[in-house]
Amino acid sequence: MSRGDLLELEGTIVDALGGGQYAIKVDQGGSIVRAQLSGRMRRFHIRVLPGDRVRVAVSPYDPTHGLIVFRGR
Repeated sequence: MSRGDLLELEGTIVDALGGGQYAIKVDQGGSIVRAQLSGRMRRFHIRVLPGDRVRVAVSPYDPTHGLIVFRGR
């Protein structure tokens, strides 16, 4: 699956879970997605905290897991 096949959703981080996982409440539908930081965000040491607005890339096959690709302001 290529990067272009992923769906990008906006949401808010609700909780920081163990192992670098985050619980994110998505604006569309209000569902909870478990996500981790993408490689580029880890590389540049971009930190995220509960309450931050983020953009999450999820697979169309499993929309409950994803990658945090952008931290909003």
